[in-house]
Amino acid sequence: MKQHEEQSPELSFLREHARLTRRYFLRAGAVGAAAMTSLPLLAYGKENLDDARLAEAMAKLDPWLTTQAKFIDVSRGTPLPHSLDEDKRKEVGLTRDTWQLEVTDDEEAPSKTRRPMSKADNTAFTFADLMKLADKHAVRYTKVMTCLNMGKPLGNGVWEGVPLREVLWLARAGEATRRVYYWGYHNDAPEQMFRSSLPMGRVLEDPFGLPPVLLCYKLNGEWLTPERGAPVRVVVPEAYGFKSIKWLSNVVLSNIWKSNDTYGERNNDVDSPLKTFCEALPLPKKIEPGQPIPVTGYAQVGISGLKRVQVWIHNSEEDLPSGDRYFTKAPWQDAEILSAPAGPGSVQKAWGGDIPDGRIPAGTMGFDDKTGRPKSWPLRLSVAHWAKLMPGLPKGKYVLRCRTIDENDKAQPMPRPFRKSGRAAIQETHFTVE
Repeated sequence: MKQHEEQSPELSFLREHARLTRRYFLRAGAVGAAAMTSLPLLAYGKENLDDARLAEAMAKLDPWLTTQAKFIDVSRGTPLPHSLDEDKRKEVGLTRDTWQLEVTDDEEAPSKTRRPMSKADNTAFTFADLMKLADKHAVRYTKVMTCLNMGKPLGNGVWEGVPLREVLWLARAGEATRRVYYWGYHNDAPEQMFRSSLPMGRVLEDPFGLPPVLLCYKLNGEWLTPERGAPVRVVVPEAYGFKSIKWLSNVVLSNIWKSNDTYGERNNDVDSPLKTFCEALPLPKKIEPGQPIPVTGYAQVGISGLKRVQVWIHNSEEDLPSGDRYFTKAPWQDAEILSAPAGPGSVQKAWGGDIPDGRIPAGTMGFDDKTGRPKSWPLRLSVAHWAKLMPGLPKGKYVLRCRTIDENDKAQPMPRPFRKSGRAAIQETHFTVE
C-alpha cells in the first residue's frame, strides 16, 4: 500500500484555496471601520487594515476548516482504494457494515497478546464494536493533515474517533508489546503495502497534553468519505500524514522495538512531529511603485506552538549578509495573526468545513462547550492565518520572505532545519514593481 498524505503540486493547493466571507471587510461606513479596529494586532498599526487592497487579499484566505471534498488528495494504489465501486468496497471490507479490523500478535516477535482478533477465528473487530466503544470513549480534536515531503497543508479538520488503546485493551495487549504496527487495505497486493507504526507507550498514553491516537470514523461531524479513508483510518495528532493510515485493516502488536515504517525505508525521519512554519499566498500580478503591498498567508502550528509571524522584503540588487544562512539578522516585521473564526472582531465569519450548524461539535478538545470558542489561540497541531500591509516600493526586483517564531522563541526553520524531518524552509516569493 502506498499511502496518501505526501505529494501534491503547489498549484493544486492554491486552487483549493476557498473564499472567506467578504462582508466583514467590504461593508462601508463607520460600522465597518469600528469592527476592523477590534482585530488583535501583534505589532502593526490598526489603521492599515482599512486598506481595500489588504481587505481583498484577506478575502482569498482559506476557511479555517476544510470540507472533506476540498482536502488535497494524494492517495496511492492501483487502483486507488477509494475509486472502487460500492460492491467492490463491500467485498473487501471498506464500508461500515463490512469493515473488520484484525488485531494480532507478531508471530516472529510475540507480544503475549491474550485475545487477538482475527477473521480466521471470527473474532475480528467490527464497526458495530467500534460504535459501542464510541458511546463511552468518543474523542474529537482539530488537526492539520500535512505531508512530510510537501509541507503545504492538505486540509484542517475536526476528527472524531475512539482511542486506539481502547481496542488494544479489549485484545488484552501483551506485556511484551513494544511497538504497534498497522496498515490499511491496498488491493491485497503486498508490493503496494504502506506500513506505519508507533511505540506502544504513545498509543497507551498521551504525553504533554496531546490528544490520543484515534481509530477515526468522522471528519467535521460527518462520516468519513472513501477519499478520506472510510470507513476507519488512524489519526496521529502530532504526526505527519504518513502516520495517519487510511482504510485501516490490520494492527499487529510486536516485541520488536524499531519502526518498520515504509517511509523509513524511503530515507525519511519517521518520528519527527509537526513543525511550525508559514508561507505567503501569491502576490498581486501587478504592483505599481509606491502602492502598499497586501501580504497574506497561512501558518502551520506545530508541536512547539506559534508566537509570531514575520515578513521581510529584500531588494534583489542588494547583497545578502554573509554567514547568516537563515536570515536571523534581517529586518523582519511582525504580521498580524488573525483571531479565531466566528467570534467578535473576527475576519473569518465562519469556521468552514461544512460542520453541522456551523458550530464546532461539543466535546472537541481545546474548545469551550458553552461558547464554542477555542480556549487558546492559535491551536497547536492546526492552522492559523495572517496578514500584513507592507509599504509601497520603488521600481525594482524584490524577494518576499516570511517566517514563524514558535513558543520557544525559535525562528523558522529552527529548531529542526533538516529536510528529512519535515519541510520548514523559509519561502521566497520573487516579484517586480513596475
